[in-house]
Amino acid sequence: MKHVIPRLFRERYGKILGKEKNIFIEYCQKPLRKSIRINELKADVDDVIKRLSSYGWKLEKIPWTKAGYWVSYPEGEQVGNTLEHFMGYYYVQEAASMIPPILLDPDESDKILDMAAAPGSKTSQLADTMKNNGTIIANDVSIERIKVLRFNLEKLGVMNTIISRMDGRSFSRFENKFDAVMLDAPCSSEGIIRKDWKALSKWSIRFIMGMSYLQKQLISAAVSATKKGGVIVYSTCTLAPEENEEVIDYAVKNFGLKVEKVRPKALKFRKGIREWKGKKYDKEVENALRIWPHDNDTEGFFVAKLRKV
Repeated sequence: MKHVIPRLFRERYGKILGKEKNIFIEYCQKPLRKSIRINELKADVDDVIKRLSSYGWKLEKIPWTKAGYWVSYPEGEQVGNTLEHFMGYYYVQEAASMIPPILLDPDESDKILDMAAAPGSKTSQLADTMKNNGTIIANDVSIERIKVLRFNLEKLGVMNTIISRMDGRSFSRFENKFDAVMLDAPCSSEGIIRKDWKALSKWSIRFIMGMSYLQKQLISAAVSATKKGGVIVYSTCTLAPEENEEVIDYAVKNFGLKVEKVRPKALKFRKGIREWKGKKYDKEVENALRIWPHDNDTEGFFVAKLRKV
């Protein structure tokens, strides 16, 4: 049985997608493919593939990643119910969510702030890329989410990370401290309805506008905390322009940031939109990546790489 998509939701994104609206709605109602990222801090990619294949699993490489795979497995099994998962050899992570750490592209000596880090997907991916060198401050505001973050980082063998509990907006007072900031912002979560239909239960324009206000405050703090010449990667798992292009437009116009033109190989994406509901956005916004569920059979996603000049 297919879920019913709210009429207002259909109308909003029909205005952007036009003739593609129906295929977008169709994909919103499809179950999301399971995907994993093999954790090279603890395991060899080929060895993990061999182990999982011996269980009857089928793995398909996610083309824009180094160690990400879509997986399917015999009926009755679960993606997290293996010895390899328990040992931290792989992490269950959505394919589109692997893009922000790839775009951040950290050096091994970097000092990085992951401003809204729980449950640890992107923190652990950054640590893997950095080979446990450098320093990552993994922050979250919720003590319950921090418990999950700590558990995941320990299981995955992450050693270069300090966990903090702060409102992300408070980092505005740590001026010019970080080489890069990852801001995977809290959002209205429209993009995840393929795996969690309950995300639409609290959906409303008022909720979207509230998130947009918070996101602008968080990106302001991220700009303050980033060194001159440093990078901010902003991402959300939502489709709302108010939470995506409008936030990037705000950062560009208020802080003079530049949006770098990044084009991950084998990833289908759309440019950021320039206008929404009478608001016109800076041309820099076009360099962001807008990823619709039907583009790569993933969740809906948005990501932009900004440079503090």
